[in-house]
Amino acid sequence: MKYEWRKEEKELYLPKKQPVFIDVPKFGYLTIEGEGDPNKTAFQELVATLYAAAYTIRMLPKKGFTPDGYFEYTVYPLEGEWTTKQRDSGPLDKSLFAYKIMIRQPEFVTQALFEEIKPLFEKKLPIDQLRKLKLEELTEGPSIQMLHLGSYDSEPASFAQMEQFAAEQGLERVSKDHKEIYLSDPRRTAPENLKTVLRFAVKQKL
Repeated sequence: MKYEWRKEEKELYLPKKQPVFIDVPKFGYLTIEGEGDPNKTAFQELVATLYAAAYTIRMLPKKGFTPDGYFEYTVYPLEGEWTTKQRDSGPLDKSLFAYKIMIRQPEFVTQALFEEIKPLFEKKLPIDQLRKLKLEELTEGPSIQMLHLGSYDSEPASFAQMEQFAAEQGLERVSKDHKEIYLSDPRRTAPENLKTVLRFAVKQKL
């Protein structure tokens, strides 16, 4: 049976349109870091690199190589950790964004496997992109998340709702950095129908 994250991990990836508390454990991810406006070509090239690497791993058995512990699975969705270098309170300048985009990997994808299959990546990825590609273990920990329906530019309203919920639970946002998980393809989905999981880290209020 193929492992389907949409069925098995709804708490993490398919929340409701109301804020909830969640404690996100450590997972392994393929990651790439970048800067600038995500509407520009450079961002799309990094996304394409991540997907090419993720599907290379997913299809390893068809290339005659089955890693220890391999199982059939659906590739996880694109995720992104976002921050900004903007320090004034003026209009949002997307050119000052900094981000780490990622695709979660099954547990059998170890650092040793990642290094072993780099020659396969080299056949698909430009060398400058391959240098940016990493396998990392990341832990988000205690967080507030919710499903945001609509354009990326309308996210502040959802974040305000999440911050209010956090305050009601005796929690506060750790920083303005946040995580986004993309459940829709913006190339094929109208902005008002985009589904994005929003998440930020929290701590107990002092």
